[in-house]
Amino acid sequence: MAENGSMATDPAVLAALEAAVAAQPENVALRLHLAGLLLDGDDAAGAVEHCTAALTHSPGNVEALRLLARAATRAAGGAADGAAPAPVAAEGPELEDEESVDAFLRDVFGDPDVEAPKLTLADVGGLEEVKRRLTTSFLAPMRNPELRKLFGKSLRGGLLLYGPPGCGKTFLARAVAGELGARFFAVGLHDVLDMWLGKSERNLHQVFETARRFSPCVLFLDEVDALGMKRSNLTHSAGRNVVVQLLNELDGIAQQNEGVFVLAATNQPWDVDPALRRPGRFDRMLLVLPPDDQARRAILASHLRDRPVEGVDVARLAARTDGFSGADLRLVCEAAAESALEASVESGVARPIGMADLERAVAETAPSTRPWFEVARNYALFANESGTYDDLIAYLKKLRMA
Repeated sequence: MAENGSMATDPAVLAALEAAVAAQPENVALRLHLAGLLLDGDDAAGAVEHCTAALTHSPGNVEALRLLARAATRAAGGAADGAAPAPVAAEGPELEDEESVDAFLRDVFGDPDVEAPKLTLADVGGLEEVKRRLTTSFLAPMRNPELRKLFGKSLRGGLLLYGPPGCGKTFLARAVAGELGARFFAVGLHDVLDMWLGKSERNLHQVFETARRFSPCVLFLDEVDALGMKRSNLTHSAGRNVVVQLLNELDGIAQQNEGVFVLAATNQPWDVDPALRRPGRFDRMLLVLPPDDQARRAILASHLRDRPVEGVDVARLAARTDGFSGADLRLVCEAAAESALEASVESGVARPIGMADLERAVAETAPSTRPWFEVARNYALFANESGTYDDLIAYLKKLRMA
């Protein structure tokens, strides 16, 4: 008998089950059986470990979540020295829908910046080639499990979105999460980098652990060139260690990344460490170009929708803003609104935004994408041995820059 009155399991039985789990790590039922025995033997920490591992293979498994709730409660109750284990309910919490599951996960693991986007690719105007590539890489295998198994397509994934700034890479990543019905976990530099030696690597590991616990999940790494910069360009070992940690997390040698879809974005793909673009990591790159005519119409209409307008020809504006990024178009609408606001203040009578305001704003706004293409051109033309930048070269030819 254990000290709290629970029945202790023969150590030989536990050892045999541990060996069986090591041989069959994806056997959820076996893991949960072992977790229950560990919990009965007052090894709450061991039970938590196996429950979380089970959830990476079977996200939302109610039995695993309830057992995890009991184990986490007992671990918390016995944390203080000499404290008796806290009483726990035999059945665990009520987990009847996705909201209650999310609330429980946040109670146990904290409150990371995880959301469930309502966006889908239908909300992305234009960019048909980009959406087709995203569907092929991520969405089709998810929606067709039989075909996925037939063709041996894993649910692990790494896709690198690159292109000029302000062209909607983050928006696309959110839309992918919405299409999958998955949670979206956006990670920036402030979530990882730390001044103390070794802390950045631990932060990065925790990021991936959170994504695994919340799977299926789209883990979005913004400005990945800062996290995974070429090690040959780094002078300090701390930066190189972060790159190595990122490589290890993507490989998932000691972890299970099934159901974790890793998307990354960068404006400078040429600065990303080549090891990150090897098979099994970010082995696919997708060029996200400035919005096409259809997308520009949708973006302009969106930014003008809740503002007073009169006599505005969105199609004409879209034709005049070729090469503008989504951020540039937002700036145009902001500048036009300021112009109308200033005129309203001077006259004392509110007037709507007119075509003249918008055309003036377009004339005063230089497309921010042009400098990026000037830099990218050199890499595309002179550092494209493997065909990485073929899509970019094709676009540069349309711009008559190549």
